[in-house]
Amino acid sequence: MSEKSARSLAKGSAPPSAVPEGLIRVYSMRFCPFAKRTLLVLKAKGIKHEVININLKDKPEWFFTKNPSGLVPVLENSQGQLIYESAITCEYLDEVYPGKKLLPSDPYEKACQKMVFELFSKVLTNKKTTYFGGSSVSMIDYLIWPWFERLEALELTGCTDHTPKIQLWMAAMREDPAVSALHIDVNNVRGFLELYMQNSTEACDYGL
Repeated sequence: MSEKSARSLAKGSAPPSAVPEGLIRVYSMRFCPFAKRTLLVLKAKGIKHEVININLKDKPEWFFTKNPSGLVPVLENSQGQLIYESAITCEYLDEVYPGKKLLPSDPYEKACQKMVFELFSKVLTNKKTTYFGGSSVSMIDYLIWPWFERLEALELTGCTDHTPKIQLWMAAMREDPAVSALHIDVNNVRGFLELYMQNSTEACDYGL
C-alpha cells in the first residue's frame, strides 16, 4: 500500500503503470476533503489499495484521461475501470468489496441515509443517536467528517460550542480507527491552505 504522505505527481510526470492485480488505486490529494471520504471508506473496510497523489495546482497531462474534470478522487482497478465523484466512489467500494457494510442493505434505510447526507446541515440538532446513521459509524459519517475535521485548522471550532450532540459525534469520530489512521496534522492543513491561496504548486506537498 502506498504511503499517504507520498509526494504528488505534477505536469510533466510519467503516468503510473497499470494497477497491480488484487489492488485498487485511488488518485488523491493529501488535503482534499472529497478524496478523504474515499480514503476513509478504503481504510474502514480494510481494502488493499495504493495511493497516487496528484498536484491539483499543477496537474499532470495524463490525469485528464482518468477524469476529464481533473478532480480527485478517482478510483482505478486492475481492469482499467475508472470511477470518480467522491460519494459515487464510496458507494462503489461498499457494494463491490465484502466485509463491513457502511450503507444499509435495506433500500429504504439506504435512501434515508442518503437523504440525511443531502440535508445534514439542516438536521444537526435533530440527531437521536451518536452517529448520523445510527448507533455505529456508517457511510454518512465518513462522507461528512472531512469538513468537520478541518474546523480547528480554520479556527472555526467555536461554531460547535452550542451543539453538544455534534461535539459528542466529533469526539466519537476521532476514536474511529479509520479516522485516527488518516488524521492530518492541523499545522500541515494550515500551511497547505496558506500556500493554496497563493496558488503555489508546492501546496499539495506541504509538510513532506
